[in-house]
Amino acid sequence: MEIKDLLKKELMILDLNANNKKDAIEEIATKFYDHGFVNSKEEFSEGLKAREEQGSTALGDGVAIPHSKNKTVKEPAVLFARKKDGLDYEALDGEDTFVFFAIAAPDGENNLHVETLAELSKMIMKAGFVDDLKNANTPDEVYGVIDKYSENKKEEKVVENTYTSNTPSNNDSAGENISKDFIVAVTACPNGIAHTYMAQEGLEEAARKAGVDIKVETNGSDGIKNRLTEEDIKRAKAVIITADKKVETARFDGKKVIQRPVSDGIRKADELIDRAIKGNANIFHSENKANESYEKSADDSQNLWQRVYGDVMNGISHMLPFVIGGGILLAISFLFERFMGDSSSLFTFLNGLGSDAMSFLIPILAGYIAMSIGDRPALMPGMVAGLMASRGAGFIGGLIGGFVAGYIINFIKKITRNLPKSVEGLKPMLIYPVLGLLLTGIVMYFIIDPIFTGINTAINNWLLNMSGSNRVLLGALLGAMMAIDMGGPINKAAYAFAIGVFTDTGIGSYMAAVMVGGMVPPIAIALACSLFKSKFTEKEKETKITNFILGLSFITEGAIPFAASEPQSVIPSVAIGSAIAGALVGAFNVQSPAPHGGVFVLPAMGSLNQALFFLLAVAVGSIVSALILGKLKKRPEEKLV
Repeated sequence: MEIKDLLKKELMILDLNANNKKDAIEEIATKFYDHGFVNSKEEFSEGLKAREEQGSTALGDGVAIPHSKNKTVKEPAVLFARKKDGLDYEALDGEDTFVFFAIAAPDGENNLHVETLAELSKMIMKAGFVDDLKNANTPDEVYGVIDKYSENKKEEKVVENTYTSNTPSNNDSAGENISKDFIVAVTACPNGIAHTYMAQEGLEEAARKAGVDIKVETNGSDGIKNRLTEEDIKRAKAVIITADKKVETARFDGKKVIQRPVSDGIRKADELIDRAIKGNANIFHSENKANESYEKSADDSQNLWQRVYGDVMNGISHMLPFVIGGGILLAISFLFERFMGDSSSLFTFLNGLGSDAMSFLIPILAGYIAMSIGDRPALMPGMVAGLMASRGAGFIGGLIGGFVAGYIINFIKKITRNLPKSVEGLKPMLIYPVLGLLLTGIVMYFIIDPIFTGINTAINNWLLNMSGSNRVLLGALLGAMMAIDMGGPINKAAYAFAIGVFTDTGIGSYMAAVMVGGMVPPIAIALACSLFKSKFTEKEKETKITNFILGLSFITEGAIPFAASEPQSVIPSVAIGSAIAGALVGAFNVQSPAPHGGVFVLPAMGSLNQALFFLLAVAVGSIVSALILGKLKKRPEEKLV
């Protein structure tokens, strides 16, 4: 199959109308739908968006590869689109994106089209390819560029084989290739369509420039290709893993391993190859030499704290949809209760639905913490540990229970790894679930539950009896934590604390402090863009309305691009404003009736005064932050000096 068989003329958009990422996705999905390549425009659009949430497909240098492997796709196809003046697609290098290759792949199919898409992905890495596409004015000219670089690819194939083989070429002088450093690598991305092969191309090109041999295994949607052999791994000086999903790592036990996201294989390949040549990596020690799917992080830069944080974030990220969906429905139900009474069928339905979702918080948290540690076998005992904790030990007990279940499963894997092969199939179906649940239950029932139920009760009593001044200080601290890293570990720690208190005690004052702390940064940015126009670029000022809406909805992330571009002025400004907002909430003892929602929880608050004080805290914090930012922020021209 040729690339032009997938790259359809009727799907080409030579002048994209969209001016932002969301509209670009919608326009691309509409084009696929209008020409009959997908059954549902909405479903395909959601698939593209879901892939973007895993990491931007805009790779930098003006090119993006939005893609989705989706059941709504009728047949594989590639859409070419170009935005002449570029648009912000959240590229890895922060620059605008001009050229798009949107890929639609049928779910469940691993046919020849995947190899063709892999070739296209590698082609994008070639110098000059994107620039030539920027200048193409007709579909035939786009095809001409494809033909040009396809021919170059064929010419380079002989050279490329030298760097992807684990044996020297017959044309090499005796021993010449053997004397070179040899590196092995593994690439993988969640969908296994584009980034997997672009990372392969990036690493092979970097190895070629450095004069070293490399063999790259790809874990794509069409399976594992160019699989590394035992001899390859034994001979290799170092191993590079650029992957955004789990790959087999037990085979690398005792080797120097560098593990990075797949995007680093594309954009930082030279750096990774240089580290591998110098041996700048730690020795990887596997806890499982039986090639099971569980692996300990091979990233030499990941210390214990980073691994623990990653496990907790896995639990929290899976818990958040339950928090948001259940919390907002609870808030809406309280609104119906106020106006229609608690006998209203709407109140009963919405309150029950929201409460059901909220009842999953601790089991989901614990289950996915456990799964992050011990892979799929740990999910069930982790969720049961969370359910047990929800009856007494509370949020903290559930969090600890997730770690207990995960490490118990890893312990079981270790002690059963030398069982006869005849009973190997019993592990996932019998040994892991039964023994894992039994041991986790014993630890939870006899140790975790008694200890943390007592701790939880003591903390709850302390919080219930907290005086006004202490409430103000804690509110200020929580508000500031929400703004300091806007979605990072400090932000998540504050949110987890507030959720834990809300879940265990029903106290909503700390949830309110966290909420206003997260609302202030984007609203403050929007105000500053309006009040101090000369301090912001035209592109930054265009985000005013978006940031205002995001802030009111308790979505802090709208402020992240500003904090990233000038952290020394933005972060102190919003942290001070958020701290003030949190302190005011504590002073007025404002109670949030739900764990999410921003201004959408206002109608459900206990009184009009509560709602007004909540708004006052947000307004004061945002105004203070905007004024400080206006004073500290440099003008665009000053940044260049």
